[in-house]
Amino acid sequence: MKRIAFFLVLTTILFGCSEEEVVSSIDSSDLISSLDIRLNPTGVAPLTAKLDLSTTENVVVELKIVGKNGEASTIAKRFTELANSFELDVLGLYADYLNKLELILLDQNGTQLESHDLTIQTQAILEDLPEILIDKEAAVSEPEFNLVNYFGFKDNFRPQRPFIFDQFGDIRWYLDYSGHSQLSNLFYDNGLTQLRNGNLLFGDGSTGAIYEVNMLGEIINSWSLQGYGFHHHVIEKPNGNFLVTVNDPSKATVEDVIIEIDRTSGQIITVWDLNNSLDNTRRAWPTDLADLNIDWFHANAIEYGTTDNEIIVSGRTQGIVKLNNQNEVSYILAPHKDWGTAGNGQDLSQFLLTPLDSQDLPISDDDVLLGNSNHPDFEWPWYQHSPILLPNGNIMIFDNGDNRNYVNFGPYSRAVEYEIDEINKTIKQVWSYGKNRGQETYSRIVSKVSYIPGKESILFTPGASVPNGTAGGKVVEVDYTTKDVLFEATITPPNNVFNITFHNVLRVSVYP
Repeated sequence: MKRIAFFLVLTTILFGCSEEEVVSSIDSSDLISSLDIRLNPTGVAPLTAKLDLSTTENVVVELKIVGKNGEASTIAKRFTELANSFELDVLGLYADYLNKLELILLDQNGTQLESHDLTIQTQAILEDLPEILIDKEAAVSEPEFNLVNYFGFKDNFRPQRPFIFDQFGDIRWYLDYSGHSQLSNLFYDNGLTQLRNGNLLFGDGSTGAIYEVNMLGEIINSWSLQGYGFHHHVIEKPNGNFLVTVNDPSKATVEDVIIEIDRTSGQIITVWDLNNSLDNTRRAWPTDLADLNIDWFHANAIEYGTTDNEIIVSGRTQGIVKLNNQNEVSYILAPHKDWGTAGNGQDLSQFLLTPLDSQDLPISDDDVLLGNSNHPDFEWPWYQHSPILLPNGNIMIFDNGDNRNYVNFGPYSRAVEYEIDEINKTIKQVWSYGKNRGQETYSRIVSKVSYIPGKESILFTPGASVPNGTAGGKVVEVDYTTKDVLFEATITPPNNVFNITFHNVLRVSVYP
């Protein structure tokens, strides 16, 4: 039996700074020949570490980050590789805490050979990050993680700093690019999404590029927008390509062009110019937040339809439009007021959807069609964000409610689901949540809805709400069938830049 020493890096590694190391030891081991732990190895992810391990024979490694709140907060990751040399990511540490780790070595059949307890001391969390109050505890036995695309910093909002918190309100991960050579002025707008490979994807309005980074914040790849300017949203298509909302510098207008980037070549292969497919003179939805002569559409989100290879684009001041690859309109989801002729000469009224009541009968009341009033079975979305396609093929939207029925603000926001018949151009409201919450979850701007696979639940996240008179944001998980609240948190930042706490929140995995 032999006793070995290993290193724990106890301070955050900053760019250009040397590491401070403390020598410690573990109990005798027949299998471990060397072990080294480096806290924040990239300098941008303070609640991560890198574990370098060598063993005398081939083993499988399992790592547990012991939670403060029992098994429901403990992160367990089994790395499937059978080897004798490892470089492993340690994810999900607590800030300002002596974190406890369990390192388990197994044989190829999964039989435990050795187990060792390790510790990592972390530094205090950034003052910019918020207070998180759990209003409704989640009744789950495993960790659940929420990625917050955060705006509410104490002093400056650049670089933007996303963070992840668990169901107990503890922040377990964040990125801080303030000292980074490329991303020190990061403006990601809608924020990060998680790629199918587990890495993170975002655009940057400062550098005019989109980036793939791993959970340590290390840039894995980047793609130039080739002169276009990034704003709001980038998503991954099933074939790996990217759809991006962009500004075209050759135009007098902004936030009205979508491009597709080939992931392999980096080339732009499709362009959707909404000035051609829609009417850029329509002013049915006035706003005090933008000059509509310049920002007439304000594209704030994209969704991709896998069944027909078409895109769905949300324009805050126009509505939602579905387009094919030739930039031709398939439908328009919006009140029927003032739709004229598109830039390409098409009459846009032919693409408007007719609402149905609960008996599947067309609603013919002009006041409802135009958006002046609501029907007991149907309401249009107003200044919406975040169209998503559900597994049943329906569309769900965060209906912000700004200027609802053309009258002032609110007074409520909703998650709302619609069933659309594209052949007959009809739309039926089949589910909604949020109206009864009123001002508590009203968010005039930003915000998102998500569907959580495997749980049949909806994540409803108003990012600029004012709960209890204090500026903040809400994260509300709702059972789809019963509409019971499964989990709820209030996020209160030290400061609200633009009165925004976050653009959106996503339920994610810490480990790919």
